[in-house]
Amino acid sequence: MFQIASYETFRDGQIIFKEGSNGDWIYVVEEGEVEISKNVDGQRIVFETLKETNIFGEMAYIDKAPRSATATAKGTTVVGIIDRSVFDAEFNKLSADFQKILKMVAFRLRKTTERSVDAQDEKGD
Repeated sequence: MFQIASYETFRDGQIIFKEGSNGDWIYVVEEGEVEISKNVDGQRIVFETLKETNIFGEMAYIDKAPRSATATAKGTTVVGIIDRSVFDAEFNKLSADFQKILKMVAFRLRKTTERSVDAQDEKGD
């Protein structure tokens, strides 16, 4: 499926990456689970729990913007780090127009996530 450059093991509750950090890597869950969350007014809101074979971290790779959420290991978790050079080569094979479309999709997903956070925040008021 994906060419994995390396594997990393995380303990329960250990942060894989933080919201707002730079995103140079794409990950795949090999074993365990990963929670994707955002900090809203000091409260951790879990948006999704990823299981084996799910990928994450792709938005920051595609649109070169900071991470939109935090990824945290749930239980002992092994993630594969997708080989950046292979992924770069595949992404660069796409036409400039198709790359632009993917970047727009990532941008819109980011905006949707932010609106969802805002809606959660309004519910809490």
